[in-house]
Amino acid sequence: MKHQFNDAKLGAILGFTDDIAKDENAFETTANTIKFLWNKNHRAVTFMVDGVNVELLPNQMVTITNLHVVSFAKMDLPLAAILFNKEFYCVFDHDSEVSCNGILFYGTQDLPIITIPEAQSIKYDLLYGMFIEEFATPDNIQGDMLRMLLKRLIIMSTRLAREQLIVKSLDNGQVDIIRRFNFLVDKHYKTKRKVSDYAEMLFKSPKTLSNLFATYNQKTPQQIIMERIALEAKRLINYTDRQNQEIAYELGFNDPAHFSKFFKKMFQISPTEYREKLLLTA
Repeated sequence: MKHQFNDAKLGAILGFTDDIAKDENAFETTANTIKFLWNKNHRAVTFMVDGVNVELLPNQMVTITNLHVVSFAKMDLPLAAILFNKEFYCVFDHDSEVSCNGILFYGTQDLPIITIPEAQSIKYDLLYGMFIEEFATPDNIQGDMLRMLLKRLIIMSTRLAREQLIVKSLDNGQVDIIRRFNFLVDKHYKTKRKVSDYAEMLFKSPKTLSNLFATYNQKTPQQIIMERIALEAKRLINYTDRQNQEIAYELGFNDPAHFSKFFKKMFQISPTEYREKLLLTA
């Protein structure tokens, strides 16, 4: 069983499968996705994360981020998975709302494995069924409904993680610096575009940040800033009636011409051409 929701305009994806090993390559993309892996079997499942064996007991769940390299080659049982990318649901946008604070996403190098208590298994199974039901309802609010269900899953799992996991200090891990950088970019991208701005907030040098991101095979800090601005520009063109000049000023460009030049550099097409292309495909 495999389900997928796509928003091609934004490159957003939500994937859902009861066997990630079988379906991993069947999704539109699995790159740069966060994954909930859920053992719904009656015995343990073993797979590899960053070259280390990870065992999930029955009714255990773990979150895997784009920083991890995962292999399901050793599994002999199906493993359920829900995967999504930043374009579908940005955990940093909702960080304070769901109080993740690094427990489930990017906050520690230790994998956050949670156990679903028997008393809560009915709620999780019900949510699982609601996902399946919503995937079968392809209407114009399907994406919003799926985001609501995903948010519910994150909130439920965060509450369990708070109770079950002893979270180490978030100030000492390199992964947390990457996480906090992404969080700060999502918060300030309209007004701060230099890596040095974020380095100062993180009490690091720009060079230290760049070296850290390279160590984890991430995009450069400057790329992340630019791509966040570009994503918002696409969103505003796709889903609002604002004109290029309005979008330019909202995103912090003093001159609409600079915005057009930036957009074309990022997408190889001007915002006006992109808008016209949308009208032709509508």
